Amino acid sequence: MSRPVEALLFDLGGVMTEIDFVRITARWAMHAGEPHRAIHARFTHDEAYERHERNEISAGEYFASLRNSLGIDLTDAQFLDGWNAIFAGIVPGFPDLLARAAARLPVYAFTNTNRAHEACWSVRFADDLKPFRKIFVSSTIGLRKPEKAAFDHVTREIGVPPARILFFDDSLANVEGARAAGLQAVLVRSNADVAAALEPILAGT
Repeated sequence: MSRPVEALLFDLGGVMTEIDFVRITARWAMHAGEPHRAIHARFTHDEAYERHERNEISAGEYFASLRNSLGIDLTDAQFLDGWNAIFAGIVPGFPDLLARAAARLPVYAFTNTNRAHEACWSVRFADDLKPFRKIFVSSTIGLRKPEKAAFDHVTREIGVPPARILFFDDSLANVEGARAAGLQAVLVRSNADVAAALEPILAGT
């Protein structure tokens, strides 16, 4: 990067972990005994989804909203089973890049997620998460990307000027939000984007 970087900040879902919302709706459709296409078409990242990620409503309350929006009468356990099917695994090559980056600079993560998902990924990917000095979770801080207040909170906690933090996210809205808050930011379409942005840092230049 052309500007100095003193800390690295990574999104998790879509950058470190492979996520697939189709896996969620497919599992719900299976439990409901209904066509997957119809269930998937009705699923949106609505107000309840965002409130769940800020921990303003519980998983049970979010699942209740899904019964209405999706028109299926699943149990909380069935909803949770589908909800946690989102995680397909770790992005190939990312753990090595993260380990090499962590040897050069402090690395942090910032994820929009809910308590139910955190309980899943924090255990399943525990070893892969070890290089992070701290993971900022929207449902813990009560703020979501791309809100400026969310990035302001995270940069204050890191203790590095925003302009010297390099942020990686697969969402254009989140990348634009980070830049508006003063951070350097990279839109991640594949692990190659992460590798390219880290190359000068890993090379020590």
